[in-house]
Amino acid sequence: MNKPLTLLPLNLGLMAASPQAGAQEDGYRLPPSALLDIVDAPRAPALSLSPQRNLVAVVQTPPLPGIAEVAQPELKLAGLRINPRTCSSSRFSFGTDLALLDIATQKESRIRGLPRALRLADLAWSPDQRYLAFSHVAYKGERGAVELWLVDIAARKARRLSAQPLSAVLTRGFNWLPDSSGLLAHWRPAGIGKAPQSDGIPSGPIQQDSEPGGAVRQLRTYQDLLKNEADARLFEYYITVQMVLLDLHGKSRMIGAPGQFSRTSIAPGGQYLLTQSVTRPYSYIVPASSFGERVEVRDLNGDVLHTVTTLPLEEGLPQGNDAVSEGVRHVSWRADVPATLVWTEAQDGGDPARPVIDNIRDVVYMHAAPFREPPLVLARLAMRYAGIAWGRGDVALINERWHKTRDYKQWMIEPEHLSTPPELIYAGSYEDRYNSPGSPVMRADASGFPRLLIGPGTTVLLDGAGATPEGDRPFIDRLSLTTKQKVRLFQSSAPYFENVAAVLNDEGTLLLTTRESPTERPNYYLRDLTKPEPAQLTALTNYPHPTPQLKDVHKEQIRYPRNDGVELTATLMLPAGYDAVRDGPLPLLMWAYPQEFKSAGAASQTTGSPYRFNAVSYWGPAAFLAMGYAVLDNPSFPIIGAGEAEPNDSYLPQLVADAQAAVDEVVRRGVADRHRIAIGGHSYGAFMTGNLLAHTRLFRAGIARSGAYNRTLTPFGFQSEERPFWQAQEVYQAMSPFNNADKIKDAMLLIHGAEDSNTGTFPLQSERMFQAIKGLGGTARLVMLPNESHAYRARESILHMLYETNAWLDKYVKHAKPG
Repeated sequence: MNKPLTLLPLNLGLMAASPQAGAQEDGYRLPPSALLDIVDAPRAPALSLSPQRNLVAVVQTPPLPGIAEVAQPELKLAGLRINPRTCSSSRFSFGTDLALLDIATQKESRIRGLPRALRLADLAWSPDQRYLAFSHVAYKGERGAVELWLVDIAARKARRLSAQPLSAVLTRGFNWLPDSSGLLAHWRPAGIGKAPQSDGIPSGPIQQDSEPGGAVRQLRTYQDLLKNEADARLFEYYITVQMVLLDLHGKSRMIGAPGQFSRTSIAPGGQYLLTQSVTRPYSYIVPASSFGERVEVRDLNGDVLHTVTTLPLEEGLPQGNDAVSEGVRHVSWRADVPATLVWTEAQDGGDPARPVIDNIRDVVYMHAAPFREPPLVLARLAMRYAGIAWGRGDVALINERWHKTRDYKQWMIEPEHLSTPPELIYAGSYEDRYNSPGSPVMRADASGFPRLLIGPGTTVLLDGAGATPEGDRPFIDRLSLTTKQKVRLFQSSAPYFENVAAVLNDEGTLLLTTRESPTERPNYYLRDLTKPEPAQLTALTNYPHPTPQLKDVHKEQIRYPRNDGVELTATLMLPAGYDAVRDGPLPLLMWAYPQEFKSAGAASQTTGSPYRFNAVSYWGPAAFLAMGYAVLDNPSFPIIGAGEAEPNDSYLPQLVADAQAAVDEVVRRGVADRHRIAIGGHSYGAFMTGNLLAHTRLFRAGIARSGAYNRTLTPFGFQSEERPFWQAQEVYQAMSPFNNADKIKDAMLLIHGAEDSNTGTFPLQSERMFQAIKGLGGTARLVMLPNESHAYRARESILHMLYETNAWLDKYVKHAKPG
């Protein structure tokens, strides 16, 4: 494996280059040590609970990868990013150690036989908990492979299960059989040969057609698409897999011939295999997720027993956020019976504007093996199908929702008694956090499939965030599905924030929780509700504070009104020991992300909790507490479109009102000067930053990371905007800060990953915005981070991002004068 590049001890002084200067010097730069220490702070491991809920797999989380790791060869095909060395999706973070934690004794045990230089990608417990399978990404010089390994839990010993490498481009490459006798794996076909090579000589022009009379479709602006037939052949090569059954000794049995399988799943009874295969023709304007598919049921020899559907290439959906594909969608196995398929079909052709009979938008079907009888109707829904939680023959919970109105309903149905009418369990708005009932607690059954945890009297457990005007207070409720009565079993209480990670027993009285306070990092606890309150908690982990130098920073959840009466919230963070009366106002960094709402009431609801840990991450604004700044994190920036109104019709006045309210509040509290405030954000927050600099003089500087600034480049919608450009041209034009670059009079720092794959946020967006500001004589700086996507991954990139941000804030905000 290539060693990461060594960071040299470069000059840590402030960047002195003129904003009007041309290209700057090459080389990654280091921020001041106070920021560097935050990047290198120890990270907590990831935990995976066992099926019997008495063991936890502990996966050590490594430091950030180096740029040499991130800069490995990468193919960009059909919306996918593929590592050709390993025949897997590109990824740069892996587990570096694996151990087991016994919940009852709180003792951690080592695992022998792990591969050297472990790079753990995915793991899965066997349903009977005797084994733990994981994939290890191995590098040998310029070659690599994804290997399948097996841990014997009783022996605490690992071994490689198969010498043949996995193919993990579209899936993780392995799944357990329901009886735990082995695994269904996706192998790289042994005889597939080398990847096809293009000679670079075109065989002709690239041609695409649009037929007259076609329906209006929304075509989002995707990236990394196929460009020609050579790309198509390469894509086909990397998604071709050989399905194989592997027993616990590594003995293999091939399942049919290699194919372009995008998904495979064994039925709960273990006798049938559901496969989805990518089919031609491919497309140059949509990613692989929109390519045609053939959905089939096979036996374990690979023979096709039943064709569920053949889905065509889909180049765009009808207009609207409630638009879906026409025909069969969401095909899966019913979890509580041996072999029954479930899927849904839109009754409006997927078009929410089309009228429907009896107000039925979606019908959910059920089809039992051996698939000779016609499918049965499981449910008729007035909104879009939003998933189902299986319990048993007389209990399942099915959900529906409608984005346009934010309506949400949950029904109890009896899958084995279809003549029984569904019972309404909950109806409301899914953006109404205060009245959210929570989500049903699920548990893997003996076959490894998720099932409702059903208690006496047909009761279920609900796990919720517990949003209140005072902040989130997570809870566990027991709900009777017959009487609709609830009993609260647990709720987090001050001065801690305690969240339920898992329910460990059927009664809901033994909980695995994470518990934190403003000065205490989240740690795992065992909470036994049958004991007296003082004796309920047992600590399972004791992770130390990752940034003890910032332990005493002050955090406060604040509320303040917008000029139209909408209540807003934010998290105000101040450096340790700071006193506004004694020390006076500080320079302040505000970091936000606008959200759309359908009601002022929902927009006014409090988010977050004052008892969360004062986490100081390199990714958000809190790191700049270490540099003496006050921070206003995640202030509410609601954009409300009540009734028939569209939120974006009044985007700019609402955005300015949100910003004005936040600025007024921090100035009123005496923690900030009006002339020393910066605004920043990532993605849609960067778009917000550009607009606030263009339409206000509230901020001396802006930090815009990986944003989009010209909405005509995303003409078929963006964020929650469902109207295309041609139906709302004035909105698109008004919301584009690029169109108002001449009004930007304050300093704007644009940072963007040079290989951004996110829909709509092409690197070109930042390049053109910078050119506009520069050409108009404004103050801007453009920083393109090599080999980075929408979120930045390499340690060198993160450090350079902090260096640039700190230098910009120091230059334009910290020492700014009034006027």
